[in-house]
Amino acid sequence: MVVFLCTWSFPGLDDSEYDPNLLSDPQWPCGKHKRVLIFASYMTTVIEYVKPSDLKKDMNETFKEKFPHIKLTLTKIRSLKREMREAGEECGLQPASVAVAFAYFEKLVLQGRLSKANRKLVAAACLLLAAKISSDLRKQEVKQLIDKLEERFRISRRELISFEFTVLVALEMALYLPESKVMPHFHRLVQQP
Repeated sequence: MVVFLCTWSFPGLDDSEYDPNLLSDPQWPCGKHKRVLIFASYMTTVIEYVKPSDLKKDMNETFKEKFPHIKLTLTKIRSLKREMREAGEECGLQPASVAVAFAYFEKLVLQGRLSKANRKLVAAACLLLAAKISSDLRKQEVKQLIDKLEERFRISRRELISFEFTVLVALEMALYLPESKVMPHFHRLVQQP
């Protein structure tokens, strides 16, 4: 079964406006549970204790309000990115390649092209495209990467290979990204434990 990306776009969101920090904004986890106190000579933030399940729910609701066209929750998007990072590490990909994959993935997320049905295919295809474009992989290494993506994301090889072109078209064949769109992802990757 092949699930195609939706072909609509949203006005006002073109490639030049892609912000690599938008979905990784540290404000998301706090949501409405933080208070900013402004005094004469300094400003401070107080974050009240909230059960993790309530915080997750509030964060996803806030995200949905800000981005009603995105069909996935913020926590699901972050979970997919974590899977992409782990798959990249298992395959020996450089953090720069994974950072490029994150940028591809987030661009498609922000365009509203992901759904529950295609999310794993999109994540795997973004990683595969990034590895091909930013690494010097030989045929055997590409095969190993496809095997690992097939195993980790529980998708079929046939779907992944055919979906790779769909993602390429959705990205408008623009696989070379400016450094400013990739480096924030790279810095977060190398700083994570």
